[in-house]
Amino acid sequence: MNYSIIKEFDIADGPGVRVSLFVSGCRNHCKGCFQPETWDFAYGKPFTEEVEDHILELLKPDYIQGLTLLGGDPFEEENQRALAPFLMRVKAEFPEKDIWCYTGYTFDVDLVKGGKKYTEVTDTILSCLDLVVDGRFEESLKDITLLFRGSSNQRLIPLHGYVPPEKHTK
Repeated sequence: MNYSIIKEFDIADGPGVRVSLFVSGCRNHCKGCFQPETWDFAYGKPFTEEVEDHILELLKPDYIQGLTLLGGDPFEEENQRALAPFLMRVKAEFPEKDIWCYTGYTFDVDLVKGGKKYTEVTDTILSCLDLVVDGRFEESLKDITLLFRGSSNQRLIPLHGYVPPEKHTK
């Protein structure tokens, strides 16, 4: 897997101050995508163990609330297989930090058993996530008043009893 950028102090892609990993590779190709360069799976740099270690270091300060995965699309099959062991490390080392993930795929259709993006590691990834922002970006439904979403069809889906701060999800 490759990644395009790591944002060390992101306040736009989830509540609080976060570390955000933008993976490379996306087959959705949404019209109006804000990062079309990340559609290419070869774009950016390789996601190595050293990169994982660097992200874990960035997550250490108490003021960092969590990790956000974006792209590209973290739920492309190739990306899932690279992210699953990494997310298990993050959860083991930082159980108090939340993990958000953006995907252009539909949670209850594409990421369930039998869905087009379900793999042998999808359940592992989902077990590590606290919230999924799902749905393709639809330029015709673009709404700049929405928090953490680009278009009104996209949903914030809390997992495992996670309750995001209310002021951050309206």
